[in-house]
Amino acid sequence: MTGWYVGDRALIWGQRTYVMGILNITPDSFSDGGDFFNPASAIAHALDMAAAGADVIDVGGESTRPGASTIPLSAELARVLPVIEGIRQQSAIPISIDTTRAEVARAAVAAGANIVNDVSGGQADAAMFATVAQLGVPYILMHRRGTPATMQQLTNYDDLIADLLTYFQEQTHTAIAHGIDPSQIMLDPGIGFAKTTPQNLLLLKELSRFKSLGYPLLIGPSRKRFIGDILNQPDPKARVWGTAAVCCHAIAQGVEMVRVHDVAAIVPVCRMADALQRQGCQN
Repeated sequence: MTGWYVGDRALIWGQRTYVMGILNITPDSFSDGGDFFNPASAIAHALDMAAAGADVIDVGGESTRPGASTIPLSAELARVLPVIEGIRQQSAIPISIDTTRAEVARAAVAAGANIVNDVSGGQADAAMFATVAQLGVPYILMHRRGTPATMQQLTNYDDLIADLLTYFQEQTHTAIAHGIDPSQIMLDPGIGFAKTTPQNLLLLKELSRFKSLGYPLLIGPSRKRFIGDILNQPDPKARVWGTAAVCCHAIAQGVEMVRVHDVAAIVPVCRMADALQRQGCQN
């Protein structure tokens, strides 16, 4: 069985779907900006998600919503490090650092993080791959074009799925050439990043094609705009059941991890979907 051994936890691919709980330490994230900007409230929310069944807590200090601007390195470090340290003091749950900066990745791992989740797929910081290789931690490599400020103007593809497959082949090859262990790589097709609503739907329908690359898959559909477009639901926090439907579909397509805000609601959804898709129905 393949998987990641993170701290004292084993994440074994194929046994069940793992749930990554989103913890945004930002004032401007699209659905929960400011909710957990205070370190004490962020730490408490992380522990609540762990108690609700999250397998990983994903800590991010810079918003990646469409149109968001870059913040100074010092601000990102000041946001995430106290929270990672506070979670680690009270829990052994795996922590991922959601960052595009190698320096933040290094500092976060030193503070207690176990995984690097890079939405730029190594494109934003030329030092990221070598840093992750040196740290020896798992790495989540996402597809994105441009930056949050520009990505929604970069949605023209010759062939969406073929273009993403080529991107992942190129980026994983480069990551491995820099010393990252292939068994430590997970791919994220980047739902909502430089993609329109029809493109997000096509990507979800074709998720199983990415399994041919040989890496575990993560998807992050939680509360996203395409769900609001389909359900005519402008309030991101009211998109939980649309998110649940996407997670069920993704599990049927073979993904190993889902990244969500509403952990308490989505964990039982995943457990039921796993029973149907992974173990099968028993008479």
